[in-house]
Amino acid sequence: MQTDVMKRNPMPNQEPLVRNKNFKEVALGYDAETAIAEAKRCLDCKHKPCMNGCPVNISIPEFISYVAEGEFEKAYEVISRTSTLPAVCGRVCPQEKQCEAKCVRGIKGDSVSIGRLERFVADYHNANAKIQKLDIERNGKKVAVIGSGPSSLTCAGDLAKMGYAVTVFEALHIAGGVLVYGIPEFRLPKAIVAQEVEGLKAAGVDFKTNVVVGKSISIDDIFEEYDAVFIGSGAGLPRFMGIEGENLKGVYSANEFLTRINLMKAYSDNSRTPVHHGKKVAVVGGGNVAMDAARSAIRLGADKVYIIYRRSLEEIPARAEEVEHAIEETIEFRTLTNPVRIIGDENKNVCGIECVKMELGEPDESGRRKPFTVKGSEHIIDADCVIMAIGTSPNPLIKATTAGLDVNARGGIVTDEMGRTSREGVFAGGDAVTGAATVIKAMGAGKASALAIDEYLKNK
Repeated sequence: MQTDVMKRNPMPNQEPLVRNKNFKEVALGYDAETAIAEAKRCLDCKHKPCMNGCPVNISIPEFISYVAEGEFEKAYEVISRTSTLPAVCGRVCPQEKQCEAKCVRGIKGDSVSIGRLERFVADYHNANAKIQKLDIERNGKKVAVIGSGPSSLTCAGDLAKMGYAVTVFEALHIAGGVLVYGIPEFRLPKAIVAQEVEGLKAAGVDFKTNVVVGKSISIDDIFEEYDAVFIGSGAGLPRFMGIEGENLKGVYSANEFLTRINLMKAYSDNSRTPVHHGKKVAVVGGGNVAMDAARSAIRLGADKVYIIYRRSLEEIPARAEEVEHAIEETIEFRTLTNPVRIIGDENKNVCGIECVKMELGEPDESGRRKPFTVKGSEHIIDADCVIMAIGTSPNPLIKATTAGLDVNARGGIVTDEMGRTSREGVFAGGDAVTGAATVIKAMGAGKASALAIDEYLKNK
């Protein structure tokens, strides 16, 4: 436990060379004593700047004050007033860029570990409290929610608490969306997602799985029974670079690779879902998904895993903690490097990836320095598996089968700041609107749409 109040209490983790051989959760969590000590570092600022950095507006100083007093259930009550998924957010949200970035304690020392405290509180509650069915008076109106990722779960939970009868339609056989198919077990145990879903069921939310909206049922069909629709179908369409060799055996999108592992448990000896166990794996990209894919590959038994990223390590978009964990787990970063061709053998199996070196010029529209190819820098990285983790686009099925729904050039559904779409009674949020983004931003969009749906149905 840290005794210097200017420094945060470290998170206990599995040892790197142990954890890179298993899929158990890396971070072990604070104990009660450490959580209380960390909470006492909070200055309880008058203007609460940390709350301005939270997309779901958690009353952060209030919940932390209860932790400091050892009142963990009261702390959970505060968090759950505005957050539907506290055990999830405490694990995967980029707090260092949001609430913790605005922490006054961080001006002269380390910011308070808000995310770690949220995780502790949620885990304490889940371990000690039983899920009880909530007695909520229904108002007679029904809302359909498409998809079961963080935006949808948040919208569904808020609407259920307002008295609406909410049904979630999920295409897969398990609810949770990207939380179950995209984020590995070692970062977010699936039992935690399942428990959060059970909490929503206790609030009256009904879940219908194996329903592909746009195929087995349309939005027009849904309106025959429901008064409003929220679309939170995510961004499940993978992107590729369009380079030679992307159709070779051993080339995956990160979406497919992670789905086989996370949802189908392809790492298990008795799994019926195959996945290529590459010995030399190249992961293209620098976001959190690239880190997840690389760290999963090393756990599958790869001898060597590379992260190939066209900018510098300082500009990599993944969370600093994920990059640090990847380096500790022996992932090798080939920065300022860009693929130009995937090489195959006579059997069309991957046997290498040709790359060029890059140098950085002036900042582009994103604010990052634009990379340029260094002439004559072609070189080959030995690889038998290539995973493309360069982003995803919104699922095109719903927009292709729904009349009156405007979309932008990137395929995202066009909405206003409250999630209202061009079609009356239809609202949308999360990655279906923005493209791939963070869990907490998707949750914020779900909360906004819940308020807009409530207003719409009250005035209808």
